Amino acid sequence: MFRTPLNHTLPTIFQTAMNSRTFSQTTAGPRIQLLRDAMKRHHVDACLIPSADPHLSEYLPGRWKGREWMSGFTGSVANLIITADFAGLWADSRYWSQAEAELAGSEIVLMKTPSGNSLLHLDWLAANLPAGKTLAVDGAVLGLATARALEQALTKGGSKLCTDIDLLGEIWSDRPGLPMADVYQHQAPHAPLARGAKLASLRQAMQEQGAQWHFISTLDDIAYLFNLRGTDVNYNPVFVAHALIGPQRTTLFVADGKVPEAVREALIADGVDLASYAQAAESLASLPTDAVLLLDPRRVTLGLRQAVAAGVKVLEAINPTTFAKSRKTEDEIAHVRATMEQDGAALCEFFSWLDQALGKETVTELMIDTQITAARARRPGFVSPSFSTIAGFNANGAMPHYRATPESHATISGDGLLLIDSGGQYVGGTTDITRMVPIGQPSQAQKRDCTLVLKGVIALSSAQFPRSIKSPLLDAIARAPIWAGGVDYGHGTGHGVGYFLNVHEGPQVISGSAAPDAHTAMEPGMITSIEPGTYRPGRWGVRIENLVLNQFAETTEFGEYLRFETLTLCPIDTRCLDVSLLRSDEINWLNAYHAEVRQRLSPHVRGDARLWLELRTQPL
Repeated sequence: MFRTPLNHTLPTIFQTAMNSRTFSQTTAGPRIQLLRDAMKRHHVDACLIPSADPHLSEYLPGRWKGREWMSGFTGSVANLIITADFAGLWADSRYWSQAEAELAGSEIVLMKTPSGNSLLHLDWLAANLPAGKTLAVDGAVLGLATARALEQALTKGGSKLCTDIDLLGEIWSDRPGLPMADVYQHQAPHAPLARGAKLASLRQAMQEQGAQWHFISTLDDIAYLFNLRGTDVNYNPVFVAHALIGPQRTTLFVADGKVPEAVREALIADGVDLASYAQAAESLASLPTDAVLLLDPRRVTLGLRQAVAAGVKVLEAINPTTFAKSRKTEDEIAHVRATMEQDGAALCEFFSWLDQALGKETVTELMIDTQITAARARRPGFVSPSFSTIAGFNANGAMPHYRATPESHATISGDGLLLIDSGGQYVGGTTDITRMVPIGQPSQAQKRDCTLVLKGVIALSSAQFPRSIKSPLLDAIARAPIWAGGVDYGHGTGHGVGYFLNVHEGPQVISGSAAPDAHTAMEPGMITSIEPGTYRPGRWGVRIENLVLNQFAETTEFGEYLRFETLTLCPIDTRCLDVSLLRSDEINWLNAYHAEVRQRLSPHVRGDARLWLELRTQPL
């Protein structure tokens, strides 16, 4: 556990036992056969195992890592389909290289999809599952919106959907139980809005939509609403729970024994009752027959929707808390700015160490994670990393979600590029940053790629745009300078970021493959990443990432306009750049950014870290 100077009792939230297990593809075959045997017993012809839990989380507690347990693929997003004579894993371009390596030696075929929200696996099922055949999916982890799309696809081909059996539960003999670590309070001043005020605001939003009841399953919404945090999911300070908000009181469904007595008393005082985690479905079934219930179809499972009493009127709309937590308050923003200074200071210490160590001692990708986390752990308010550090040298950097392991990692030596994507969870905010480091002498082609990616960062960071513009529409601004060089990248340009919450947060997302729905509107107070990239498989990868804040820019006769404030504070290594490719306005942006980084970080560093900061922020 890392030292947390502000509060030594805060728990760490990473590296659980599930991630340390050993898997080889000799394991996959017997497990697939066990599943096929269970399918025969239940007269099922195909089984879909999504990357999901009863809360539709992106990152899963060990109990629901069934797709990983079955296939050995450790990426966060994929869909696995097993039939009597076929096994396929649908994954998007971020994971292709990783999946090819992790599936090698098994019968599982990698089915490449263009993006994480692709439904190509549903099209495959519709085309390959004959009429009269049955597909099984555990309804407890199947999203309601996905279930509707799946049922529609299967109906076209005359096949059927079965959601009331859990085939994995029958064959996974050592399946982990529910996580049982304590829940703890996120307290003032870092939680500036009280729990009671948040509940009152939510009830007002419910009333405006005509609902007396509201059910929430998404873990970050629940953590936000109740000012509670937990350690049930690696790197994300959330806990496994459901919530039912009623006209007067609220029920939090959480495993027995997870809520300490002092926290329980504080909840009860704010009108929050506790119930067993397993009672959530029963409570939905017990709602009054004249009740009006608000549900988010993208954030609730089919199983829980089916539990709702037949006479209840259900309104479908996005969770109001999803909007509320995405729009940070002025007090929260002040804490985030302070956190960025601490995080940037930690990075100065780390990069100073790295510059001195390279060429003098053996440095591996594994050491990057150890050293960067140790530097952050010395900073006040630090709780844990916000995700597994990505340190990819040359070819490994071409895998956007690469992770070095003791069994497979590179030594950093010779010439090339080192990509480092890392972040921290602090009680005053969540950070996420990617920087490129030159190793030896990067090639001219590598410098060109770094420069084009930086031009994309600058283009979007400098943009002014109408308030409420749909966030996916901003994606092309970052890509345009990269497209001009005949290059593209296969992932989105930006994701929302939580406030001491999940490093990936909606509703906004800057991605050309995302639908520009109404709920993706850009509003003041949102924090989003800007992270264009370039990936050349087998050679190198480039990504530069800052977090930015939506701020008011101006009001004209055409309406309100927003701009971005760059929150991340860390030098961008100019040794990776071909400065001749930068326009004068782009050089001015970089110089101004470095001047602010130097001014704000200097009070927090000294010695070698201070010297490194001054060196790397010299104007071009």
